[in-house]
Amino acid sequence: MTPVMTEALEALIEEYGRFLTLEKGYSAHTRLAYVGDVRQFVRFLAEEIHKGKEVEVAHLQAVDLTCVRYYLAFTYQQKMSKATMVRKIAALRSFFSFLLKKGLIEANPADGIQGPRLERPVPSFLSVDEMFTLLNAAFEQDKMGLRDRAMMEVLYTSGIRLRELTGLNLEDLDLTEGIMKIRGKGKKERLVPLGRPAISALQAYLEETGRTGEKGEAPVFLGANGKRISPRTVEKVVDKYARLCGVKKVSPHVFRHSFATHLLGMGADLRVIQELLGHESLSTTQRYTTVDVARLMEIYDQAHPRAKGV
Repeated sequence: MTPVMTEALEALIEEYGRFLTLEKGYSAHTRLAYVGDVRQFVRFLAEEIHKGKEVEVAHLQAVDLTCVRYYLAFTYQQKMSKATMVRKIAALRSFFSFLLKKGLIEANPADGIQGPRLERPVPSFLSVDEMFTLLNAAFEQDKMGLRDRAMMEVLYTSGIRLRELTGLNLEDLDLTEGIMKIRGKGKKERLVPLGRPAISALQAYLEETGRTGEKGEAPVFLGANGKRISPRTVEKVVDKYARLCGVKKVSPHVFRHSFATHLLGMGADLRVIQELLGHESLSTTQRYTTVDVARLMEIYDQAHPRAKGV
């Protein structure tokens, strides 16, 4: 069977994968998806454009907007979802941007592609009462229980992402000033305040584990094996306490949504929330205004005597 691509192109795609991780700060899941999309595109070039011949690095210079559109039409026929199509476009745009920076092409052929419009789902969040019920759960006073309380307090008080939580190091904490240094997407750093309950929970956990006053790159939150806790373990912890408290299905990301929604409901400025969440675009943060309006309409429908035409 004729190879799909040359070894040089294979090496280039592997380099692109490392670029996504090291330079862009993408998760392993996103990296695998983007690299897989690029490989699929190269396979399309080999089979549909070059009629079975392997694709070389030099062939990428000839890829234009028409070729990319042809590929997307080809993949669309496979009944892929809108979200998958949007990701494939993003992967190609990212890959050709990478090639452009390396001087291997003169223009990005995917820049002119508009993907299908996605309807953004309204973020799922807990009410303040539900969140307090969860944070007041019957945590054990041992090492694991104190860790679980601290993790959940930090998630709610700061609104950080799951991987930002698991990536926290001792040197990132300033419990005296009540702030954390967070390394977000693309390795961008921001400072996030900590509430008093979170500070107290962290102090209790660090004292129990004998790490009070320690600094450095050692992880803040440890798993049962004594190593940095995994995102999956955090998800299991949150689910465990949600079930114990009788709270609807909760994920760490729901803590983030709840954080933003509660701040907005209390009158916080949208740009402040954007900064705290680490959003690059204000439009990403603005979806929480949709949540707030939906909540206002629900209250209005329940409370106003003329809401239902009475």
